Amino acid sequence: MAAWLPALKALLPYATQIVTAAIPAFTRKTGTAQDVIPEQIQELQSAVVHNAESVKILATQMQQVITGIDSGAARIERDMRILRRLSVIATVLSLIAIASCIGLWVVSTG
Repeated sequence: MAAWLPALKALLPYATQIVTAAIPAFTRKTGTAQDVIPEQIQELQSAVVHNAESVKILATQMQQVITGIDSGAARIERDMRILRRLSVIATVLSLIAIASCIGLWVVSTG
């Protein structure tokens, strides 16, 4: 059906963290450029480190989701093969039953 739905459910609780990390709150210019620039550089560096950590966490979680989807797909494929075999067996048995009924009907009327 919708294979992306479990991934969306897994990532949805982290949406606020992603948004807050993506919207930086940097130092405003309140003094001279020489005073503010080093502080802004430090804030940018910490934001980059935080974003890198967030990306690693999301990549790990995404890998777990993909692994779960793959195992679910393998289970569904196995179940489909079993159901296909059962349907073929049921069809063959029903054809044998129909042929038996027709044969008995022909013998009893003739």
